[in-house]
This record gives sequence, C-alpha cells and structure tokens, in this order.
Amino acid sequence: MLTVPDPVKARPAGRAAPRISFVSLGCPKALVDSERIITRLRAEGYEITKKHDGADAVVVNTCGFLDSAKAESLAAIGEAMAENGKVIVTGCMGAEPEAIRQHYPNVLAVSGPQAYESVMAAVHEAAEPLHDPFLDLLPPQGIKLTPRHYSYLKIAEGCNNSCSFCIIPRLRGLLVSRPVSEVLREAEKLVRAGVKELLVVSQDTAAYGLDLGYPVQPHGDREVRAKFLDLARELGQLGAWTRLHYIYPYPHVDEVVPLMAEGLVLPYLDIPFQHAAPNVLRAMRRPGKQDRTLDRIAAWRAIAPDLTLRSTFIVGFPGETEEDFQILLDWLTEAKLERVGAFKYEPVAGAPAEALGLPPVPPEVKQERLDRFMAHQQRISARLLARKVGRRMPVIVDAVGPGGAVGRSKGDAPEIDGKVHLQHRFPVRVGDIVTAKITGADAYDLHGAVV
Repeated sequence: MLTVPDPVKARPAGRAAPRISFVSLGCPKALVDSERIITRLRAEGYEITKKHDGADAVVVNTCGFLDSAKAESLAAIGEAMAENGKVIVTGCMGAEPEAIRQHYPNVLAVSGPQAYESVMAAVHEAAEPLHDPFLDLLPPQGIKLTPRHYSYLKIAEGCNNSCSFCIIPRLRGLLVSRPVSEVLREAEKLVRAGVKELLVVSQDTAAYGLDLGYPVQPHGDREVRAKFLDLARELGQLGAWTRLHYIYPYPHVDEVVPLMAEGLVLPYLDIPFQHAAPNVLRAMRRPGKQDRTLDRIAAWRAIAPDLTLRSTFIVGFPGETEEDFQILLDWLTEAKLERVGAFKYEPVAGAPAEALGLPPVPPEVKQERLDRFMAHQQRISARLLARKVGRRMPVIVDAVGPGGAVGRSKGDAPEIDGKVHLQHRFPVRVGDIVTAKITGADAYDLHGAVV
C-alpha cells in the first residue's frame, strides 16, 4: 500500500476544499494510474488526505492479479468502509465489480483500471469540486507518489500475451501504446522538474508500438518511430537514468543492449522468465527454448559487461515435478541472474491454467521449493555482489540519516532490488548521484563510502 503525499493546506477563507483519502495498491502501472487520478483531483481543487476519517470520500485503487492481492484489496476497502463509508473502488479488481459488491454492496462506485473519467464522476457525486485557479496550481509534471528524484513512466496499457497463469489482458485489455511524442513530452517535463531516474513500465514494454504499426511521429524538430528501440534511445538522451522494466524477451530486445554499452540507458533488464523447465513453460504458454535464452544472455553480457538482469519466477505451477524444479535450479546456476524474486503459484479464477487439468502441487511442497529456490539464488547473488567489492560506481541517493545514506546502483530498481549503504564525510542529499567505493557485500546489498 502506498501512502499519499502530505495534504495541501485548506484555503484560509471561504468554503473548505473537499477532501479525498486515497489508497494505491498493486504494481507500478497502477501507481501511475493513481498519480493521474490524484493530479486530476488536485487540478479540480480537491485536497488529498492520508486519513479516511473526516474525508468526503475514499478512493481505493485495487490490485486483482492474485487471490492474495484481491484479499488485500478487499481488506483495504473494508477498512475504508469502516472508517468513512463513502468509498469509490477502481483498478484491476474493479474489472470484476460483482466480487466487490458481494462483500461491500454499499460502495459508491466500482470501475476498472484506467477508468479515470468514471472515478472523477464518482468523486463529483460524493463531493462537489471547489476550484480556485489562483490557488490550485499544479506542477507541470503532475502529482507524483514517488520521491522527487525518480518517477515511473508508463508507455502503454494492456497486453497481447496469453500466459496461462495471468488474467491481466482480461482486466486491463489488449496492448494500447501511447503516442511516442506524448511519452517524450511527459519524460521531458519530469526531467525538467528534477527527476533523475525514469523507470519505464508497461505490461509488455518491449511490445511498445506494435498495436500502432510503429508509426513515425513528429516530436519537436525531428521525427521519432514509435518503437521500443527508438523510444529507449530518445529517453536516453534526456540526461536522466533510464531503467527498462517488464521486458518480454522478443528478438528485437537484442538491439537495445548496445544502447546500454553506450551509456544511453541503464545496463538493466527486467525480464520475467517465470520458469526454465520446457514442460512448465509450455503449460504457462511462455517461450520454451531457455537454452537459447542462455546463449542470448551470454551475448548481451559480451556487449554490456555490467548488465544486471532481474527476473521473477513461479514455483509450484500445476504439473511441476521435482525434475522440472531441478531444471529451474540448474538454469539459475548457469544464467547467474543478479536480481531474482519468486513466489508460489496461486490459483487465479478465470486464468487458463485452472482448466489445464494438471495436478496441483501440494502447499507444503510449494513452500519447500520456494525455500530451496531462495537459498539457491542467495548463494548466486552473494557471489556476484562480492565481485563488486573494491570497485567505484555511481549511486543515486534515496535516503539520508544520522547513520549514513542509502542509495542504489545502476543495477538496483527502487522497492524491489538491493541497496547501497553509504558512509560519507561531506553532506549528500536525496537525489544526488554520487561516486561510491564498494567496501563490502552480502546476499542482497552493497556497502561503501562516498569518494
């Protein structure tokens, strides 16, 4: 759950501005949706508050990908209903309104993801807007829920893939890419506002522009093709770190790696491989030639030796045997991925995986495999991070305290990857990009000193 920024103070005179409490759950794509809604609310004169009690209404942006995420969303709705009673639900779980109204029939409105107009209409019904153009001024980059020095940049909605464990295309629709000029204008505004790191996200980032036919569109004094490679190159010229997330390993991803070697984009690829055993990958409807993937990884690293690969995996998928799981562990040993996460398979209502007729993996076996997976990857990660000791590297500072600073290397995305714990002899500020000498490492984090 993400907390909203500190509330803007009410007007000194006249009718008080209506107050909206906001809860944002789920992935970075949902976070961008929340930022857009909050920007609209502030543009219309609403105050954003952290407390449900006393607010004119509560907006809950839900996640509906897994049953555990749905449970968290329902709990957040229940808390808002108990503390306030006037609740507007949006987001991925909102694509299944009956599931929400079954638990909370008195919510004011339910809408699916990206339904900004529906959310605003429901807010207007709950609390009439109060707008004063002399006071309700917005920063040009809009309202951000992330720290000032980094921001998510969503380049597309939806997904054309048909992975058997996923219902995202049903919840968020098929791929809809934003016009390239619109994406670049937003990125330029963010950088001008002080953003030092752009985190490029969508459900399938490497597919950007496919639905548009990769048109060439005017931007400023030049023309830019609406394609993953061209967009990455343009973003890399804005002077901020550009980090690429959620990359499906299409062949044309190979073309982006030289941009990393040139320093235009960060040497970082977030590719959710999900598994390595051919039988499981076929059941997941994922690419099944992981031996070729190992060759591609080796080729990428030959071009960009500092490349960090991040991935997520599912253990305990229906039909996964002990042999399949061992194939996964062996693949990890060969791939030597720097940043890895895993989770146990959860049945998802409506997902094709539930109709495959494959035997479920018992819960205790799922847990045992997850524990083995994480222990195996921790050993790999510890060895890889130990190689960085003695090196100097740029670090972006996320927090400063009395005991030192905490930042991230080019190989670490916020919230999901490791950190660099820094000692410094002179003042550093949040958002600074400093040079650090690495003095130590563990399974996840680095330790160093600012030089």
